[in-house]
Amino acid sequence: MALSLKAMAYFTAALRHGNIARAAEELNISASAVSAAIDQVEDAFDLTLTIRQRSRGIEPTASGRLIARKFERLLDDYNAVLAEGADLKDTLRGELRVGYYAPIAPAFLPGVFTSFLPGQSDVVLHLEECDNDAAQDGFSRGHYDVILFVTEGARASIGFDVLIEAPPYCLMPAAHPLATRPCLHLSDIAREPLIVLNRPAASAYYRRLFETQAGGLTVAAHANSTEMVRSLVGRGLGCAVLNMQPLTATTYGGDDLIARPIADPLPPLTLAIAHDKTRPRRLVRHFVEACMAHFARPGPHRCIVDG
Repeated sequence: MALSLKAMAYFTAALRHGNIARAAEELNISASAVSAAIDQVEDAFDLTLTIRQRSRGIEPTASGRLIARKFERLLDDYNAVLAEGADLKDTLRGELRVGYYAPIAPAFLPGVFTSFLPGQSDVVLHLEECDNDAAQDGFSRGHYDVILFVTEGARASIGFDVLIEAPPYCLMPAAHPLATRPCLHLSDIAREPLIVLNRPAASAYYRRLFETQAGGLTVAAHANSTEMVRSLVGRGLGCAVLNMQPLTATTYGGDDLIARPIADPLPPLTLAIAHDKTRPRRLVRHFVEACMAHFARPGPHRCIVDG
C-alpha cells in the first residue's frame, strides 16, 4: 500500500503531541482522520507502531519512533523543495532532539542555536542532559537526532566529530593561597582537600590523573553536578579539577572562583558530536555545522582554560 505524505504528516503529528485530538486540532482536521492515518501507516508496515491509551492518548513503540524519524526526514525534504528560493533560515522547521553529556552545555548551546535559528522559527528543541552511556544508548535507539558526549568510552558503532579537547584545570576559591600562581602542578593540588565530580566517564578520568601522586588524596566531597562542585569550592570546602568552565566566575551562592591551568602533561577530555551522517535532516546538519563553527573560533566561548 502506498503511503501519502498526508498520512505521514498526520502520523508524525499524533506522535509528536502524544494525543490524537491535539494533533487533529493542530492540523485543523477531524480526530477520525488522524486515527485513520495511523491505521493506514500500521497496515502499510504490518507492524504495531503505536500504543493507544484511553482518552486518545498515544505512545510510539520503538519501531514507531524510528519510522516517525524517517517520515520527518521525508517531510523535511518535501517542505524544503516547496520552499526552494526562500531564505535558508526560513526553511528550517521541525523538532530537534539533542542529548548531551556536557555539564556546562547551558554555557554554549543557547548561543549555538541563536547563531543559525531566526528569532521566530518553526523549530522546537528538545534538550536532555544525560550520562555518557545514556546519550549513546538514546542515539542508537533513535531517541536523539544528535548527541554531545565525551569520547572516553565511546562505542565503535557510533561515529563522531571532535568539537574540542579540554585540558584539566584547577578550580579554587578566589582567596585561596594557590590562586596567586599563574599555573599549578598536580602535586600542589594533591595536598588540598578535593571536591570530585562524580559522573560516569569523568570520575574515572579524574582518578587516573592522580594515580602517580604518592600518599593518597583527601576527598572532601563527591558531587554529581558541576555547579554543586563549583559551589562547594566557592565556600572553601576544597579545590576541584575540571575540564570545561562556564563563562561566569561566580557560583550560584555568589562566591568568586579562580581557575588555573595545570602544568603537568595530562590527557584532555574530548567533547564530541554524533549524528546520522548518511542522510541528515536539514535542521540536524545546520546544528552540527553551528557547533563545529562555535568551537573552531578562539576565545572564552570555548569554555576551556589554556595553559
